[in-house]
Amino acid sequence: MRLFDPSRSQQSPAHARWFATIELIYTVVDFTAAALFIIGSILFFSPSAMSPALWCFLIGSVCFALKPTLRLVRQLHYLKLDKIDKLAEIERHPG
Repeated sequence: MRLFDPSRSQQSPAHARWFATIELIYTVVDFTAAALFIIGSILFFSPSAMSPALWCFLIGSVCFALKPTLRLVRQLHYLKLDKIDKLAEIERHPG
C-alpha cells in the first residue's frame, strides 16, 4: 500500500467515487485559477484596476496551491478507505 498508486482509484466503488469527486473539484479549481489569471492580466492594462488585478492573481495563486492539496487529501482518504475495508473483512471473517 503506497501513496499515489494510480491503481488505487479502482480498488473499490468507494475509491472510484472519491477519485471522480476530487477530479471534478480539481478541474473546477484549475479553470478558476486560469480564469483569474487571465482576468488579472487584462485588468493590469488599466492603471486604475491594479488592485482588483492583484486580488485576481492572489486568489488564482491560492487555487493553484489547492491542486496538490486536493491530490494529497484524495490519497489520505484512500488510506482511510483501505483501513475500513480491512476492518469490515475482519468483522466478516473473525479469527
